Amino acid sequence: MKLFRRINVVLFVMLALLALLVLVALQSSVAAQCAMCRASLEGSNNSYFIRNLNIGVLVLLVPPVAMFCSIFVVLRRHKAGPKEAAESDEPESEV
Repeated sequence: MKLFRRINVVLFVMLALLALLVLVALQSSVAAQCAMCRASLEGSNNSYFIRNLNIGVLVLLVPPVAMFCSIFVVLRRHKAGPKEAAESDEPESEV
């Protein structure tokens, strides 16, 4: 059972890395702006302001993603139950 779980984790990680690689390979000029922000900045020649606005949008994205990940981890541990959660925290010994 532990081997099956380990294979699932490895498969999930490999699929996530493949998806990330595809996204990076196929990306075009990515800007973290909505359509209205982009339209208001097209007439501006201030590249410093545009760069800082993009960074600001990305910074504002961090808290919702962190909250989602935290909720996901809590729900996963709650679903696993106390016995399985305790087993997953302890390092596995090779027999």
